[in-house]
Amino acid sequence: MNLLKLNAIGAVVLAAALSFYACNPKSSEKSSKEVTAQSPDSGLSISEASATVEGKEAQIYTLKNSNGVEVDISNYGGVITRLVVPDKAGNLENVVLHYQDLEGYSTSTNYFGSTVGRYANRIAKGKFELDGEEYTLATNDGAHHLHGGDKGFNKVFWEAKTIENPAKVGLSLTYVSADGEEGYPGELTTIVTFSLDNDNNLEVAFEAVTTKATIVNLTHHGYFNLSGLKENILGHELTLYANHYTPVDETLIPTGEVAPVKGTPFDFTTAHQIGERIEQVKGGYDHNYVVKAEADGQMTKMAELYHAGSGRVMELYADSPAVQFYSGNFLDGTITVDGVSYDQYFGLCLEPQTFPNSPNEESFPSARLNPGETYSHNIKYHFGVK
Repeated sequence: MNLLKLNAIGAVVLAAALSFYACNPKSSEKSSKEVTAQSPDSGLSISEASATVEGKEAQIYTLKNSNGVEVDISNYGGVITRLVVPDKAGNLENVVLHYQDLEGYSTSTNYFGSTVGRYANRIAKGKFELDGEEYTLATNDGAHHLHGGDKGFNKVFWEAKTIENPAKVGLSLTYVSADGEEGYPGELTTIVTFSLDNDNNLEVAFEAVTTKATIVNLTHHGYFNLSGLKENILGHELTLYANHYTPVDETLIPTGEVAPVKGTPFDFTTAHQIGERIEQVKGGYDHNYVVKAEADGQMTKMAELYHAGSGRVMELYADSPAVQFYSGNFLDGTITVDGVSYDQYFGLCLEPQTFPNSPNEESFPSARLNPGETYSHNIKYHFGVK
């Protein structure tokens, strides 16, 4: 990711980010009272509700724009629990997988809509070395470490502050991860900011600082289904702006190779239906696509997803070097929400990131973050129709 030196100016900027967003107290999910903040000129608004998870009260914030786009975000796990966008006929439908209620996220192994950290994706054997010291992490994916461990960022309570201005509405979430939490060195302070504007752009911005040298790789783990959850994603057309990918072994750990996609079923440089060649990929798609050699701080179009039936299009932009494409292989129908069974391939993930297992592969982009530096990672989803 883009690691920026935290000089005096940078320190002021980060401090301002921590203090800028004023808290907007509101009420509760499924309660009779709900307070809404709204800018009448822009059509942008934020409302708040509450729910119970792990025996505690959590908040769910709804961001809404003038086009009817709505995003529900909880301060538990930094989870997007609902994302409503229009189809080509103007019909508004949710396009992300979710649980029936927040309690489902507390036992989730699917990471529906979650903020993932401290390290998104896999670290082989749950071990890495930094400055000559070996660190041991939880092995919660067979022999390997996945998405931050047993209790990653997807299962903690974040401090929430709302953002309201004429251009966009949003939510800033802050979490302080203690030194040694899940085995990671350094106290890590992370800010995740979600924002929505009237151009149907949903942005997710990550910043983090540490007290010790550590590794960081944060992302959003949304499962998308542009049909409005009416069918699986095999008929969705996907374009990935990546000429290379990182092959994996049978346990989904990268082999260290960076291979060309040309002439393989991994080639989405032009649009293909996801189901067109999926049978040629053992277990389905769960691979890291290389968009650029290193994070360069520049937003790049990484992917475009299209569902012909609804006409919905999602464009993905990010400033990370890679994106993980996961085709929902491990969904097995055991989760049913509103009468809809989440069977295999019912949702897909596009997760901008640095490479999986980067701390153990010298040739991969670095995930190291030092004291005095700021980790920065920005993602944008643009929703439209054609």
